Amino acid sequence: MSQAPQGERPGYAEPLPYAYDPLVQPEYFRGVLGRRFIAFLIDAVMICVPVGAAAVFIFLFGFVTLGFGWFLFALLSPGFVIWALAYSGLTLGGPHSATLGMRAMEIEMRQWDGAPMNSLLAVLSVVLFWVFMSVLTPLVLIVGLLNSRSRLLHDLILGTVVTNAETRAAALRRRWA
Repeated sequence: MSQAPQGERPGYAEPLPYAYDPLVQPEYFRGVLGRRFIAFLIDAVMICVPVGAAAVFIFLFGFVTLGFGWFLFALLSPGFVIWALAYSGLTLGGPHSATLGMRAMEIEMRQWDGAPMNSLLAVLSVVLFWVFMSVLTPLVLIVGLLNSRSRLLHDLILGTVVTNAETRAAALRRRWA
C-alpha cells in the first residue's frame, strides 16, 4: 500500500495550510456573503423556471388527455429534486467550481486546500445546505458572519470555502493596493 509523503495531503503529520488566508489575502473574501446570496437567487431561478415550465406543460397536457396527463404532476417533485442536484453537481462540480449564479457574481467554491470541487462534493454541499436550512435556519447564516472566511455551517463540515474568483480578487487587489 503506497502512502503519500508527509505534508502533501491532509491528515498526515504536517498538513498543508489553507489555500486562502483572510489575513494575508483579504481580497478573496471581500463581499462574498452578499454575492453568495445573490448567486443563490439566480440559481433558484435557473432551477425553478424549467420546473415551472414543466408544470405548465403538464397542466395543458392534462386537458388534451382528458385529465390523464395530470398524473404526471406526481413526477414533478422528484423531478425537481433530481434537476436541482444535477444542476449543482454539473455546475458546482464542473471545471469552474461555480454554479451559473456564482459565475455571474464572480465567486467560486473550492476545497479548503484550493482544489476544485468535484460533483460528489458539490451535491453533498447542496444537500447539507438544505438539511441545515430546514433544521437550523438562522444558525447556518450566523456562522458565516462569525468566521473570517465567511464559511457557512455546511462549508465548515465539508471543508469547502467560497471565495471571489481570481479575476475579481485581482481587481480588488488593484483597488485596495
